[in-house]
Amino acid sequence: MVKTSTHNIGISVEVKYWPNRSMPAENHYFFVYFVTIENNSDYTVKLTKRHWDIFDSTGEKRVVDGDGVVGETPVLEPGQKFQYNSGCNLNSDMGYMQGQYLLVNLMDGKEFNVPIPRFELVVPGKWN
Repeated sequence: MVKTSTHNIGISVEVKYWPNRSMPAENHYFFVYFVTIENNSDYTVKLTKRHWDIFDSTGEKRVVDGDGVVGETPVLEPGQKFQYNSGCNLNSDMGYMQGQYLLVNLMDGKEFNVPIPRFELVVPGKWN
């Protein structure tokens, strides 16, 4: 698991390789990632956008931008957490993701970015 905190917004990510949705013989590897966003600030925030950079060991880079996460634009009051999971496919057995969320402080309307720390996407046993 990787963790970070910026502007008192904590982000943690855990990743699992999903063999049932992968087809290694066809260069298709699927990973599920679990994200927890925790508002440790004194103000209410709303997550409005996401940005992902996805890197595959084949050299491919994909960029994903969109509104909210998993179809939601969650509002977190001080002390609240929001958890979700999503997935990512690669054409090789290793890569990584990183990105950022755009949040709005609902007290003053100011937007700010919170980085999502880099996390590895690696098939178990690859490093052996």
